[in-house]
This record gives sequence, structure tokens and C-alpha cells, in this order.
Amino acid sequence: MEFRGTVCEHLKAITELRKPESYTCEECVKIGASWVHLRTCQSCGVTLCCDSSTNKHASKHAAQSSHPIIISAEPKERWAWCYEHEILAKYRL
Repeated sequence: MEFRGTVCEHLKAITELRKPESYTCEECVKIGASWVHLRTCQSCGVTLCCDSSTNKHASKHAAQSSHPIIISAEPKERWAWCYEHEILAKYRL
């Protein structure tokens, strides 16, 4: 995995990306809510909604589980975010 720009130890630890299994927010589906964009946790692989969405499930998951890294689950977007260090890094496959 090759990240460009500033990276932290959490980003450096990623050797293989967990891709979304489906393009839905698992938590929004449970409560009948909608989402704006999707993010996939790199610790457990769950795909959840972004901070622009009403429920902000990806951020809540990161805070509750201490899973620091998400990637965009949006097609053609190639970036990762570390919640702990607030670092955005672009990557190439």
C-alpha cells in the first residue's frame, strides 16, 4: 500500500485495504435512515455513513471501538482518514 502525504503509524500499518462488501450503511438500514457518503472501517470492515450524513455512524463507530482508520467507500475515491490523528492520506493501489 502506498500513501502520499503525511501519514501516521495507523496508516503505515495498513498493508491491505478492506473494501466495502455493499454500498449501504449497515446502521442506517437498521433504523430506516438515509446517508450521504459511505466509509469503510479498516479494522473490522464495516461500512457506515460519513459525517455529512445525519447519523454520522462511521465517526461514532471509530469513537466507540477505537478503530482509527476509514477509507472512502465511494467509487473512484482513493483516500483514507485517521480519526485519532486527523490525517487525510491519498493512496494508490
